[in-house]
Amino acid sequence: MSAGGRHDAATARRDAVRAKVRALASRRAEARRSVQSADEERDTTPALGERGGPASWRHAVEGGTVALSKPGFQDGRWSYLFGSDTRYATPDAPPDGYIAAANRRGRGGTTPPVVQGPVMKAPVWTWEVPLYFWLGGVAAGGSFIGLACDLAGDERSARVARRVALGALVPSPPLLIMDLGRPERFYNMLRVFKPRSPMNTGAWALSAFGGLAAAAVGADLLDRPRTAKVVGGANAVVGGYLGSYAGVLLAATAVPVWSRSRLFLGPIFVSTGTLSGAAVTRLLLSAGGMKADHPTREALGRVETGAMAAELLLSAVNEHHLGRLGSVLEQGRPGRLFKIAKWTARGSLMLRLERRRPWTQHVSSVGFLAAAVCFRYAWVGAGPLSATDDEAVARNHRGEATTREPEPANPVVVVRAR
Repeated sequence: MSAGGRHDAATARRDAVRAKVRALASRRAEARRSVQSADEERDTTPALGERGGPASWRHAVEGGTVALSKPGFQDGRWSYLFGSDTRYATPDAPPDGYIAAANRRGRGGTTPPVVQGPVMKAPVWTWEVPLYFWLGGVAAGGSFIGLACDLAGDERSARVARRVALGALVPSPPLLIMDLGRPERFYNMLRVFKPRSPMNTGAWALSAFGGLAAAAVGADLLDRPRTAKVVGGANAVVGGYLGSYAGVLLAATAVPVWSRSRLFLGPIFVSTGTLSGAAVTRLLLSAGGMKADHPTREALGRVETGAMAAELLLSAVNEHHLGRLGSVLEQGRPGRLFKIAKWTARGSLMLRLERRRPWTQHVSSVGFLAAAVCFRYAWVGAGPLSATDDEAVARNHRGEATTREPEPANPVVVVRAR
């Protein structure tokens, strides 16, 4: 075909496409006109109020209140499902154990041979959450170290530790807001106080900790050591919850590997937070000229070592407790991070035995901090893997999470059509 013929064919195809597009646009316009004419024919006047505006209302009883609500920053009364702390359960409420038995019957007893998934949605937390958890742990650990230094009479180290607590906390609210998506969501969490919600109490603890940390550092700058000690001690009490609530928050979900670790996640997170706060404080004191044989510097090194050893021990016991659910701690990216964290921690512990070269102690502290960060990201990353294990979710909700069914003699291979 000549060049002119090819050009004519291309032009004809282009004209045909344009004609089809014009015909489709014409049909869509005709459909819109028909819908508009139908709307004009039928009566769309709202039954109450005005279009786009609120409906009118009034109290059923003049001066009445909303049932089951509480005034101020309090949530509604608890349901009888949670216990005896209620005032609206009827006299004919179900007897003790009735609700639990009904739930067990609804779950169908033992786990079925084939679990049809997906059973639950996996969490969608991104990189901001584990970093926020780690910084919160550093802040809590700094408050612990500040209180300990005050009790030991080392005011200089206590001032540095209080600044560590405040400095680590400053990026935490922005990271939390970035994960929530909109700043008003953080504000809305502070509109009520829900002691049964780890997320809500965590937001309140973060706010209270920030205020106390700023007040303590401000007292240091104004040369009011007594006020700084009192406020710093109160901040350490709040830091006890701030350092553990991340683990409590994970354990309060239905994700098997998190919920099954509910007895250990809180202490594990406190351990890594304590060692992180001690490591950062120790490195800053060393950079500020504190001698290697100073009692506070040596004590902080022992705190790091003990907290990391406690974290490794708690992790080992928890992995044994998890049974088959612990397999997600060895898979994919979380498994690699767990392995890196454990070997980094072990290597740092070995370096801590070297006392002749001071630089090995600094390397050990940096290694502890790196291991703590890897542990945080590994724990958060293991959640989505566990949530997609449909059999584990079903077993976990039936109390069979750590057991494993024996393999059949002639296993059946199920092929799912795509």
